Amino acid sequence: QVQVVESGGGLVQAGGSLRLSCTASGSILSLNAMHWYRQAPGKQRELVTSITSGGRTNYADSVKGRFTISIDNAKNTVYLQMSSLKPEDTAVYYCNADLVVILSTARLETRDYWGQGTQVTVSS
Repeated sequence: QVQVVESGGGLVQAGGSLRLSCTASGSILSLNAMHWYRQAPGKQRELVTSITSGGRTNYADSVKGRFTISIDNAKNTVYLQMSSLKPEDTAVYYCNADLVVILSTARLETRDYWGQGTQVTVSS
């Protein structure tokens, strides 16, 4: 069984910073990549940023230069440092983990798992 848990959300004023964390735990052999998505009220969930186990990253244009994703492979943990926050960054932020999981002694599979989400609210 695998769990993905986010933390670090909260309320911050515009221009402020927050750091989100996401940890995957359980029967994990290895981590392929981890992603942060967000969903604002009335909008579709969108991909914010991704990072591979090798450290390759990509960012949505809306967050480039303000958000930084990093990874600790040994801890199966990804971090999202958010700076210069804007009211339009307000959303529930979800972590998605792309993992190789151990289903049995002789069975491995690549699966992705979602966290429960953490609320980020930026006040103007």
